[in-house]
Amino acid sequence: MTFTIDFLADGRVLEWDATNDSAVVIERNDYTPRFYVAQRSPATDIDLTALRTLYERHPDVVATKIGSRRPGFRRQDERVLAVDVAHISRVTSLARQVRQVDAYPIGDLACFNVDFSREFRYCLENGLDPTPATALSTLRLSVPVTETSKDTYAELEVAGESVSGSPEDILTAVQTAVETHDPDILVCSTSDIIPTLYEMATTTSSSDFTLSRWPEVDYQQLASRSTYSSYGRVGHSPARYNVPGRAIIDESNTFFYGETNLDGVLDLVSRSKKPVQELAWASIGNVLTAIQICEAHDRGVLVPWNSWRHEFFKPMGTLHDADRGGFIFAPEVGLHEDVHELDFSSLYPNIICTRNVSPDVIRCDCHSGRNDVPGLDYAICDDRGYLVDVLQPIIDARDEIKAEIRREQQCEEPDEDRLQELAGRSDALKWILVACFGYQGFSNAKFGRIECHEAINAFAREILLTAKQRLEAGGWRVVHGIVDSIWVTPDPDVAADQRECLDTIATDISETTEIRLEYEAQYDWVAFVPQRESDAGALTKYFGKVSGDDEFKIRGIEARQRSTPQFIEDVQRECLERLDESRSPDSVLRCLRAALVSLHRGDVAVDRLVERNRVSKPLDGYTQDTQNVAALERAHNQGLAVHPGQDVEYVVVDDQKSTQERVALSHEDVEMYDPAYYETQLIRAVESVLSPLGWDRTDIREALSETEETDLSHWI
Repeated sequence: MTFTIDFLADGRVLEWDATNDSAVVIERNDYTPRFYVAQRSPATDIDLTALRTLYERHPDVVATKIGSRRPGFRRQDERVLAVDVAHISRVTSLARQVRQVDAYPIGDLACFNVDFSREFRYCLENGLDPTPATALSTLRLSVPVTETSKDTYAELEVAGESVSGSPEDILTAVQTAVETHDPDILVCSTSDIIPTLYEMATTTSSSDFTLSRWPEVDYQQLASRSTYSSYGRVGHSPARYNVPGRAIIDESNTFFYGETNLDGVLDLVSRSKKPVQELAWASIGNVLTAIQICEAHDRGVLVPWNSWRHEFFKPMGTLHDADRGGFIFAPEVGLHEDVHELDFSSLYPNIICTRNVSPDVIRCDCHSGRNDVPGLDYAICDDRGYLVDVLQPIIDARDEIKAEIRREQQCEEPDEDRLQELAGRSDALKWILVACFGYQGFSNAKFGRIECHEAINAFAREILLTAKQRLEAGGWRVVHGIVDSIWVTPDPDVAADQRECLDTIATDISETTEIRLEYEAQYDWVAFVPQRESDAGALTKYFGKVSGDDEFKIRGIEARQRSTPQFIEDVQRECLERLDESRSPDSVLRCLRAALVSLHRGDVAVDRLVERNRVSKPLDGYTQDTQNVAALERAHNQGLAVHPGQDVEYVVVDDQKSTQERVALSHEDVEMYDPAYYETQLIRAVESVLSPLGWDRTDIREALSETEETDLSHWI
């Protein structure tokens, strides 16, 4: 099976198949990618002859053809113009020329099958499955952060071994490793390693150095680095490179490889038809779109270049009712004992599949009088929606994988490698299922529709309310519920012999809602945390002790936040253990005091105090002297490039300063830190633990001051 595809400048295409020994290549020179042009609305009748004549004269067009295709799921076969292009790099620019044709009013024409990634397009148009038939070999190259902005590396990690010395030494080590391992995949800490190594080879006259399996091309740059904003967060996309015959996974620019593993990536390769290199850098939405495009392709439906689906007309009252999210029960702040958690299995994906919620069937014309969606008066067609065919196989596959994980775990000697493989595949599918709901409301989704988003939420609210009513009728009290999870504890007003078994209730709810309600866990206790400046419960901040286990379930508090230093996390987790043992604030405070003593004595290793924060602007874009700014200034002075959307890691050494001396970067030789700053962070973390018991940071500081010695020598 072809696992990676290379496109050469002269139009040739290289298909690489992995074998047990190396890789074999098939060279093709007859590939012509295709895009389509059609009228934007079926209500118009546009003659495409003039456009066809224009394209036939273009030197980059190989052929044109007028035929019939479906320009959308809600449209039947219509006349479309197919344009075959000489080189894959010219597809987008040729499609743009449609907008410049004076013979057609602006907006009357639309292009389809335009903005596909290269390898995915090739597989789709040629019916290729890019899932490797054999295991892929890998080689990891990693550069220290201090070397990332240099033109010449003095240190590099190759296949797990650190190599340092002259450029010739580095290049020799890399070349030897490449020849020894002959990797199908180069796993790089940053893709900039590729051009830097070749630049080093040029400056040192190391003409024999190469990473490529194709002698004519060393490497190609596929995209430049860029900064983007998504849902209010700034992200950074580094430059992307291609080495013929090998796939590249850039660890600084991969979601699925970082969140799962290679097995998870390959599982999605088989479902999306995106080869491993493209899938590694793709976002969740990008992969979900690829799976949807495959389904559209199988149904003979073209893929719009730009999304132009208007929102269906609805009365103001319906708009008000529809513009709501999932149902949330306000948590009861405090510590609750004997708590049980129940979760609906893949609630939103299962709503889509069991209720047939899909962009092509929601609010159909053929059933306009029906009220299928609770509270919204939306009709859903009886015809099976395409989104169901996209998601149902993923839901079924994940259920099968989870069942296999349980069977493997029950073995006397579980196969850890097999468990790791299954976990990676399960996690990869989980992320697709998590995103499938929100993507329906994304304005740039190829096939999304806001009415689907609204309908899914409406069904979810109804389902959670149904579950609440049945649980309360069975003698249980709901202490929190959010979207697809619900926490209950025995109702004290109901006698134990009159209280129904949760398994029985869950079975009833599953049958009623047609979605499985699973018993997730029993907790000795669960604490729901109040908001910082309010007595109301924070919706997503809680922690609890799993019954019969040493495990704590933690959500939202500092130990789950990516910016929290390891020392703060460790102390908070120890405080949870103390709270579990005693249910008393005193034991938690003793733990805090001990941590403060260690902190002020300087006993805490500096590498356990590193904070990690994302940069949202370039250095000159900031107006306030924050810690991030100080860290950026230090990085700039050291010649290190930190772009918006990337992380910066530092230790606070003197928080009273406003200059770059306020912090030290994590890779620097730091010998000191600011104990007063980290004391504040510690107290904030302990406040999260004690706030369900009614304590705030003022109470904590007062309790500390009552027992602190007035002699400060104990801090020394």
